[in-house]
Amino acid sequence: MKCSRLLLLALACAATPGIAAELSVKIEIPQLAVAEYHRPYIAMWLEKSDTAQVTQLAVWYDQKKRDNGGTKWLKDLRQWWRKGGREMDVPLDAVTSATRTPGIHTLTYSTGKAPIDKLVAGDYTLLVEAAREGGGREVVRLPVAWPPREARTASGKGLEELGNVTVQLKP
Repeated sequence: MKCSRLLLLALACAATPGIAAELSVKIEIPQLAVAEYHRPYIAMWLEKSDTAQVTQLAVWYDQKKRDNGGTKWLKDLRQWWRKGGREMDVPLDAVTSATRTPGIHTLTYSTGKAPIDKLVAGDYTLLVEAAREGGGREVVRLPVAWPPREARTASGKGLEELGNVTVQLKP
């Protein structure tokens, strides 16, 4: 009896094609020489070709401000705000987290795990938007074909608020 269960499990695993695709994003936050530096708020999401938002990937904001005051500045992420940010309840597990210091930050998402667990096959645009209190705002857009059939890399760069942004796809 045990042997037949193990055999069924082995057959099920063998019949399942490699479904462990991965989407990895590196975001560089540059160090700015300004009098009063505030860490940037950053939102990252995927859109379809018709610009409809598909999924939120990350929202970094100041979660330590008293009385949830960090949410007040989320509106400065203008495109994200219009694309669904205003309808999102924060904090949200697997999506929101604290702002980050200048440097390179890597986020990795795998199939079967939130927030890309329900992502259907298709062509998307990855948007990374940054806004800083008393600073500027900018958006970097990168193409994403999901699920990836081969390893691919795309990169872009902001002018001031964002440094290099790289998306890597692995089948």
